[in-house]
Amino acid sequence: MKAKTIGYWVSTGIVAFLLISGGLMQVTVQQGNAEGFAKLGYPVYFMVMLGVWKLLGGLTLLVPRFPRVKEWAYAGIFIDFSSAAVASAACGGAAWHIVMPIVCSGILFASWALRPESRKLGELFPGKG
Repeated sequence: MKAKTIGYWVSTGIVAFLLISGGLMQVTVQQGNAEGFAKLGYPVYFMVMLGVWKLLGGLTLLVPRFPRVKEWAYAGIFIDFSSAAVASAACGGAAWHIVMPIVCSGILFASWALRPESRKLGELFPGKG
């Protein structure tokens, strides 16, 4: 049980760090981020909006309670990571721009799979089984 808790907090901490640090870089319109988004064909306002959602998602994973919001955050973060990989691949981005979001999705999945009962929404179909 202790290993599961450690695995959960390590994977969740990594994902939250990536989201919060990346979100801050996007909200503050850092030059490197803006250039990367421009190469993908996205406008700056989309980068800022995505940064706000990343900040909210990272914080949501860390705060206690709100299991329904956490489920939505996990889904949104997966969409963000998978979209980053696809957009980079479609625009001929460097291999690491494609691989890293996929790796981050794996870490995200570990966080989701290892989350404690207090952070789960509940059974999908109660009473069946």
